[in-house]
Order: sequence, then structure tokens, then C-alpha cells
Amino acid sequence: MFVLVLFRILILASLLLLIFTLIQYLRNPQRRLQIAKNTDSFFFMDDRDNSKKNFQITYKGALFEGEKYLGTTEDAFEVVNISITISNPMELSGMNREDLYFLEKEILIRYPFAKIEWKHPINQLFQ
Repeated sequence: MFVLVLFRILILASLLLLIFTLIQYLRNPQRRLQIAKNTDSFFFMDDRDNSKKNFQITYKGALFEGEKYLGTTEDAFEVVNISITISNPMELSGMNREDLYFLEKEILIRYPFAKIEWKHPINQLFQ
């Protein structure tokens, strides 16, 4: 009798663990970023509470990484400079200025005091 009750408790605990693991998997931002990259859609992955952690953006199949720099504004310490690079420059094929303006607008929504600096080869599109 005791073994049967213990076995049922173990089965229930394993089901709860399985459900918890599935929820954690579905909510994983890295997985969501990869899905957005594969479907050529927009996704912004960022930890706003950690100013030292870089953010990642995927748009039209390209993966951008933004490095945040903290500075002072009139009222508080804010992210004042953002440097954006791309890991694979071949992913930029088909992008135009309007796409980069869209990305700038999305970044400025989240960091209104930031000055955005595009790194090579992205900055060649602005010249």
C-alpha cells in the first residue's frame, strides 16, 4: 500500500516537472529569437535591468547585436550610447536605409537618450 502511494506521488512529481520544463522551454527568449530569425520577423531580446548585458535584434533574417554604454542625462544615469554590429555581414543582403531607420526607431523607443552608432559594414549604407 505504501509503495503504491509513493509511486503515485513520484508520477505526479514527474508530470509537474515535465510541465514546468515545457513552459520554460517555450518561454526561452533565445529560442524565440532564433524562431524570429528563421521566419524573417522582428524580435528584440533585451534585459533592461542589466545595462552591461548586450541586446540582440533580429529583423529580416539578420541578427544584430547592440552594446549599451551607460552615461548621465540631466536627471539620472541612462543608456546614452549604443553600438550596433552584425555577426554575419552576408545577412544584410536586401536591407535598405528604411529598414535601418525602423531598427533605430525601435531602439529609441526603449532607450530614448541613446545615440546609435552603426559599425562596419552597416555604416556604409549611411554614407
